[in-house]
Amino acid sequence: MNNTMQRKAAHNRHADVPITTDETTPAGNGLAASGARPDSGQTRQLNPAFDWRKLARTAILSRRLDEMEEQELAPKGLVKYQFSARGHELTQLLLSQLLTAPFDAASVYYRCRPFMLGSGLTAVEALTSDLARAGGISDGRDVGVVFNMPRRSGALVLPNAADVGSQYTPAAGYAQAIRYRVDVLRQKQLNGSIAVAFGGDGSVAANGFWSALTMATTLELPLLFVIEDNGYAISVRSPLQTPGSNIAANLASFSNLAVWDGDGTNPHEAAELALQAVAHVRAGRGAALLRVTAPRLAGHSSVDSAAYKSAEERASDQARDPLPALQRALTRSLMTAAEWQALEEDVQTELAAAREQALATPEADVTRVTRFVWHDPRTPAKAGGLAAEGITLPAGNPVRRPPDPTRITMIEAIRRTLDIELAQNDRLLVFGEDVGVKGGVHTATQDLQRHHGDGRVFDTSLSEEGIIGRAVGMALAGLMPVPEIQFRKYADPATEQINNCGTIRWRTANNFAAPIVVRIPGGYRKIGDPWHSVTSEVTYAHAVGWRVAVPSNAEDTVGLLRTALRGNDPVIFFEHRAMLDAAWARRPYPGDDYALPFGSARITVAGEDLTVVTWGAMVELCETAARQCGASAEIIDLRTLVPWDADMVLESVRRTSKVLIVHEDIELGGFGAEIAATISQQAFLDLDAPVTRIATPGVPVPFSQHLMAGVVPSVDRIRAAMEELLAF
Repeated sequence: MNNTMQRKAAHNRHADVPITTDETTPAGNGLAASGARPDSGQTRQLNPAFDWRKLARTAILSRRLDEMEEQELAPKGLVKYQFSARGHELTQLLLSQLLTAPFDAASVYYRCRPFMLGSGLTAVEALTSDLARAGGISDGRDVGVVFNMPRRSGALVLPNAADVGSQYTPAAGYAQAIRYRVDVLRQKQLNGSIAVAFGGDGSVAANGFWSALTMATTLELPLLFVIEDNGYAISVRSPLQTPGSNIAANLASFSNLAVWDGDGTNPHEAAELALQAVAHVRAGRGAALLRVTAPRLAGHSSVDSAAYKSAEERASDQARDPLPALQRALTRSLMTAAEWQALEEDVQTELAAAREQALATPEADVTRVTRFVWHDPRTPAKAGGLAAEGITLPAGNPVRRPPDPTRITMIEAIRRTLDIELAQNDRLLVFGEDVGVKGGVHTATQDLQRHHGDGRVFDTSLSEEGIIGRAVGMALAGLMPVPEIQFRKYADPATEQINNCGTIRWRTANNFAAPIVVRIPGGYRKIGDPWHSVTSEVTYAHAVGWRVAVPSNAEDTVGLLRTALRGNDPVIFFEHRAMLDAAWARRPYPGDDYALPFGSARITVAGEDLTVVTWGAMVELCETAARQCGASAEIIDLRTLVPWDADMVLESVRRTSKVLIVHEDIELGGFGAEIAATISQQAFLDLDAPVTRIATPGVPVPFSQHLMAGVVPSVDRIRAAMEELLAF
């Protein structure tokens, strides 16, 4: 046995025997058709578990597509970004034929077009996508190799993103959702379904890979990692990505992870590797990692000349081209050279027709470019969320029906609403750091695990990337995830997943949606500091596709949270730390069906001389300031920022002619600037004074209470601004 396969056998703790690589001998695990002995000299038969003729034709199609784009369409400027998969075809196509269970899914990356073609993508769709024409997989909205595809002949292809490594944690979330649907929802027909996450060797340095690996191994999820190692991350050589250049070797001792490692260019070996790895995961034996080596026969993209490779390296890559190896293997056992040539000619005919059809396809309709940011009940997404599976929850009622007059805190309102909605919707899950037995660092989830079980309310590893990425995968699998981020600042590592989640519906042209509700406490409390007191809600108001709620009291918390949990869009739900147990924020519980529409502000105090627009913890301060200065100020609590109630604000400003905007976030670029711009544009002639803002200066919230009082808007500052405006 050669050194490569000795290393492979050592890493594959679950294989009964090592895999042989000699093309003239049968497979050592008994799956090959031939029973010849290794020294018999007979031609080794290809594994009959695969449709090799179909695989060969699709491999040729993928290769010729790449060549057409590289040699013709990209040089002409018709394809702006071309990401070649030349050299990566074999293992992807083998796996595409194995993912046939009813709930199998794949999370892919930009070099996965062979897998896409094997899973049902047509040549016309591939070309129209790269040409950014109408009818492509994103309808011209995304790069042509940022893939997504509802289930066709094979796996569901989860919507991926161009960010390196971002495909892994949604795959882990999807795998956990398979387990949930089987164990909790009792959908036994999904037992044996798996998720597969593809990535290149460069992606194993990303946070997402390690976070997903932690989830997959600690929970023993049905997830297969497939790492295609071509030795380069763009121009960075593998020793700078992975110690020793082999992630499989490094993970050989990882608990609860079966590891396979081998040649992704050898049809016999790659077939056995794929079969064994998929069979392991499908049998419920936990997660696995399959690393295959393959050459990248082009640059990273069409704008990369790969000049960093020497002539010798290029020649070595060409010598390992899997397509000639596939041709040799097939023409030795399954077809003649003439039959292979017939496949080539058939593909060329198909491609010529596809090229003409794609070039004749019109540009995407510019008048439709703003469609699909939000859920439309008339056209739900094809996959993801409850609506795609035909599940409709009660709409709720905006009329308050308090069962008793007892005033509850905001934290009690959160807990009670989650409890009711967990009972109402068996697809709802609550998770995050410390939310289980402890009940959350703010006690918002206290006793929920005891009431609903640790399959529905559970703790996660300390990775916000993993928390949000997992939630995205669960939503794509038809669940309603409610992840908690302990403090607003802690969400920063999940920025990539948050941004990508919000755009899923839009960039897949309504193929997919991932409605999740992310609960985030933030803001100052009795003391502040730069890590636990961040608000910056404008960050999420600017993130496409996210609804943003900022309740100021217990009653609104119930109504907005229930609407979010029964909705079909992703929601950022801010829970201000100062208001969680504040006396002012306490209200009677408004009822188990109380729900408030987003975009509907509330006038908390009516007035005629001044409009004050605010939200969150600032509402109480504005009311106090108005009382102290004796002003007839109309206090408007926006309650939600996306959407925000511009109509109510404009109507009030047109009556009072003066406006003060108060928020806790930093003034520079804060959401108050959006409100001010809208007022200036639509009610300028109604103003008798400049639009005025009170907000935080451009510094973090300090730890010192004395310093914090000089940063966070105070009653005194708000009152002074009111008095100045009234006197203007």
